[in-house]
Amino acid sequence: MKRLLVVLLVLSLLALPAVAQKADAKKPIKIGAIFAVTGPASFLGAPEEKTATMLAEQINADGGVLGRKIELIVKDSGGSPEKAVSFAKQLIEEEKVLAIIGPSTSGETMQIKQLCEENKMLLISCAAAEVIVNPVAKYVFKTPQKDSQAVTWIFNTMKEKGISKIAVLSSMDGFGDAGKKQILEMAKPAGIEVLASEAYDKQSTDLTDVLTKIKGTAGVQAVVNWSIVPAQSIVAKNMKQIGLNVPLFQSHGFGNRKYAEQAGAAAEGTLFPAGRLLVVDELADNHPQKALLAAYKKNYESRYKEDVSTFGGHAYDALMIVTEGIKKANAADRDKVRDAIEGLKGLVGTAGIYNFSPEDHTGLSLDAFEMLTVKDGKFAISKK
Repeated sequence: MKRLLVVLLVLSLLALPAVAQKADAKKPIKIGAIFAVTGPASFLGAPEEKTATMLAEQINADGGVLGRKIELIVKDSGGSPEKAVSFAKQLIEEEKVLAIIGPSTSGETMQIKQLCEENKMLLISCAAAEVIVNPVAKYVFKTPQKDSQAVTWIFNTMKEKGISKIAVLSSMDGFGDAGKKQILEMAKPAGIEVLASEAYDKQSTDLTDVLTKIKGTAGVQAVVNWSIVPAQSIVAKNMKQIGLNVPLFQSHGFGNRKYAEQAGAAAEGTLFPAGRLLVVDELADNHPQKALLAAYKKNYESRYKEDVSTFGGHAYDALMIVTEGIKKANAADRDKVRDAIEGLKGLVGTAGIYNFSPEDHTGLSLDAFEMLTVKDGKFAISKK
């Protein structure tokens, strides 16, 4: 009898891992998100949170991933790097999430990049600065196009327009610093001469002084501004006010129609590289991104009663990349998912078509961009 009991006990112990595995297979897959839902960067984080919530609900309504629901755990950083670090630690140590999507800003992302790398935590950032993925960190990816690609588009457009002498404005934050670095490094090889470079506080509400300096710089044929709001709208207004009548190029961070609306008539003719989400109606029906972009735009705008922006699209892509990685790995195992993401090819997203590799954790090529312009208060593809 005792022998029988021992045998039964051993068998039951052997069965425990299988039982636990079955139980885990039914549990939701936890995915963390750090977005600046409130605060000065809410124009980024609010649409990201709305988009991620909407997409997670759609995925769950369609049966989840590998038969498991997605549990999205959103933390509002308010755009604070310190809060981003605290929330990242919570998501890693307490929530034990599979991956983190976000943060919204480059400064926040750079603050948690090493933390995620040390903890082997998958991070799919929604911020744009190229330093996030250059040099490559094993567990860190991002969804927006690269700064250097945006600069290439700007310089190529300048060449087409016969512009070779420029002034550069940049905000004193992670995004502005990274963009300015790319512009200054890439200008000379591209045949562009930077005659003036001015940096300003990211919360500036009047840039008349720095723009007056630029107006006084002989030979300036165009201005490039690399920042996020509020300066994006202010630069155009102040240029018009002081009669600085040269083309204005903005970064790919200009991808929200509200910015053009805030600048009013002064924004007319502004040029900036961006993904195709903002001009989806101009795309041919057979364009590989058309169906996804149209569906996302329709679903978002009908649900939230506001214009879609490229920023919400970054969160869409981040969550999609994680879920596609889970499917390809056929497991919610972080290392397997990481390897699967690094091997994703031809994945259609809102920012472009992703082709990741061990050397490229952005996965987007130059053709992910179009050069857009502000026309009658709306965005349109710039015609050559």
